Order: sequence, then C-alpha cells, then structure tokens
Amino acid sequence: MVVNGKQQDWQKESNLMEFVESLGLDPRTVAVERNGAIVRRDAWPEVQLEPEDRLEIIRFVGGG
Repeated sequence: MVVNGKQQDWQKESNLMEFVESLGLDPRTVAVERNGAIVRRDAWPEVQLEPEDRLEIIRFVGGG
C-alpha cells in the first residue's frame, strides 16, 4: 500500500478507520483519498484496505 507517496508495509486486514487510528491520527481532523477518490468519513468503517491501495491523508491544521 502507498500512503502519501511512500510505500507502507501493511499486512493486517483492516478497514480505513482502523488504519487512520493506528497512525495516531484523529479521524475528525483528516481527509482521506483512496485510489483517486475522496472517501466520506462515515464510510471509513466499511472500506476494507487492499495491498494495492494508494492513500493520500490530508491533515487539517487550525491557526490564526
């Protein structure tokens, strides 16, 4: 699996929500694109990850 342009060795069978949480990210503060399409956050628990997936994870940062 490729995450943000880098090969990620991810052998565990899991869904997108579990993967995002395993990275220590707060799901409320990120958006995920999978294979070129944005995945709605409410669908993350149903999206099973595959070894050939390409993910882009974008973090939202607040500031002033």
